Amino acid sequence: MPPLVFITGASSGIGQALAERYRRSGWRLALVARRGAEMAQWAQAQGIPGDQWRVYTADVADPDSIVAAGQACIADQGLPDVVVANAGMSAGIDTAMREDLEVLARTFATNNVGLAATFHPFVAGMRARGSGALVGIASVAGIRGLPGHGAYCASKAGVISYCESLRGELRSSGVRVVTIAPGYVDTPLTRQNRYGMPFLMQPEDFADAAFRAIAAGVSYRVIPWQMGVVAKLLRLLPNPLYDRLLAGRPRKHRQAQR
Repeated sequence: MPPLVFITGASSGIGQALAERYRRSGWRLALVARRGAEMAQWAQAQGIPGDQWRVYTADVADPDSIVAAGQACIADQGLPDVVVANAGMSAGIDTAMREDLEVLARTFATNNVGLAATFHPFVAGMRARGSGALVGIASVAGIRGLPGHGAYCASKAGVISYCESLRGELRSSGVRVVTIAPGYVDTPLTRQNRYGMPFLMQPEDFADAAFRAIAAGVSYRVIPWQMGVVAKLLRLLPNPLYDRLLAGRPRKHRQAQR
């Protein structure tokens, strides 16, 4: 039987591109989205045989919802070989604005608690089997903070640290934990950005590079590699120099401004 990949946030952007990349390589698909009907329409439009895919409607920000989706996947399709926790949200915040604290909470609920809840149903089974890959989609934005982008940057820094911790916990079990940190990818999350996006990638190109990195068993990969170099250089900059570099940089749109 072909291997199975479980992907959250599969209805658009990176998630949909990853689903297509795995499909082209002959994998069975377990696709998670809040808009399940639209996801099913996409799978049907691709001409994927009905026994090769399932759609699970879930809200990643609700732990019970995404855990139930994972359990349904195991019952319907079996234990996945790869789980990609891709679903996420991004919005600018202003800590002086009371309503933005709610945006911060929703961001953490989706990008952090939701990621752990996505992995949860599969950890015990993968450990017992002695194989599998849990893939967390982080971001270069998690490496250093950006003005007005505190919720997203903090959440993606959390993804990087959480996956590193989980990797250590599962090191001797045969279960791999992979952290993928995209740079700028042309998706609905980035199209409203008011600042330059160097090395902007198309989702299909990102998905191809991520697919190869996951298959190779890397523990951490920045895509594209040029952004990895930039991220390392930024990490080395002293704080005063980094602060001056970002002075006047346009801020991310707040949720209330959209």
